[in-house]
Amino acid sequence: MAKTSRSLPQSLRHYLVNPLALGYLGIVLGVCLWVAADAFFASSSGDASFAGVWAFLATAPMSLLVPFEGPVALIGIPIGALVQAFALGAMYRYATERRDHGTANGVSRA
Repeated sequence: MAKTSRSLPQSLRHYLVNPLALGYLGIVLGVCLWVAADAFFASSSGDASFAGVWAFLATAPMSLLVPFEGPVALIGIPIGALVQAFALGAMYRYATERRDHGTANGVSRA
């Protein structure tokens, strides 16, 4: 049976909606919420904090490849998170579909 081609939104959904990609995006969201809360409380105390570095580290190396400086560089965080979640989702789909189709090709999963 020939594979049907998917549209871009269908491909994104196929690779981003799985436990591994969603778990990674949840971790990145949690880190970003923690950084935002820390920035809010650090600004009221006047103390500088390096908590913002964790958001870049959670999405590295993709977020570090964005060639901007200053506040515009923050666009690297969601871009890095989505690119890496897509890659993790593709690996997850490859591993699970390969394992599920192993018996169809005469390979035993035992």
